[in-house]
Amino acid sequence: MSWFARLIYRALVWKERQRAQRARSLTEREEGRAAHLQTGERGESLAYWFLRQAGYTIVARNRRRRAGGGELDLVGWDGPVLAFVEVKTRTSAEAGPPEAALRSDQQKRIVRAAKEFLRRQRRTAVNYRFDVVSVSWDPEAGYKVRLIKDAFKG
Repeated sequence: MSWFARLIYRALVWKERQRAQRARSLTEREEGRAAHLQTGERGESLAYWFLRQAGYTIVARNRRRRAGGGELDLVGWDGPVLAFVEVKTRTSAEAGPPEAALRSDQQKRIVRAAKEFLRRQRRTAVNYRFDVVSVSWDPEAGYKVRLIKDAFKG
């Protein structure tokens, strides 16, 4: 476990707590972009550093398919296994846990994108799996990040 990754992760958690406190008073127009896009980007950054802290070696971020329809949020090695990681972020618990938002049609698009990624890398004989990182905001505890390994099959 890298001390640098741990330090960056903790700094990001602190920064997100500060941003969440300020964001309550800002409107979407004042922020300049859609709030859900900013939430997703922050969640992916937290997930990236969380996975680095957990020992993953990240090799790609936000990789889109050439044909469209599908994006790989994070791709990284967890030891000898290549993990395709989907990041789900929520700022409230009203809609349920973040990982519950991963529908079967999204899973199919992720699987297609992963297979294309492997073809383009010319790596077909690789052990791989699909993980989900769940990032949720709790006003009292701050951000909670949870890794679900082998969350679905491809």
